[in-house]
This record gives sequence, C-alpha cells and structure tokens, in this order.
Amino acid sequence: MLRLGPTELIIILIIVMLLFGVGRISKIAGELGSGIRAFKQGLQATVEEIEQEK
Repeated sequence: MLRLGPTELIIILIIVMLLFGVGRISKIAGELGSGIRAFKQGLQATVEEIEQEK
C-alpha cells in the first residue's frame, strides 16, 4: 500500500503551492472552514429539532 512520509507530503505541498498560489490556497481553506461550520450548525439544529419532537 502507498505510504506517504514527511518528505513526500512536503513535496506535494510545494507542488500544490506552485500550481495554485498561496492566495488561492488560503481562500479554499477559508471556504472549507465556512462549509464545515455551516454543516455543524445544521447538524445541531437537526438534533435540537429531534429532541423537541420527543
């Protein structure tokens, strides 16, 4: 099976930074964080709704 060590991960990170640029990577990370936050809020709202029905 394919195992990635620290050296391989650093090389991949450098390639990604060269392809997309630092600004684009930070924008993607921000959008990912917003998406995760919205998912957690939706999940919490659903749990509260289910608890109210009981």
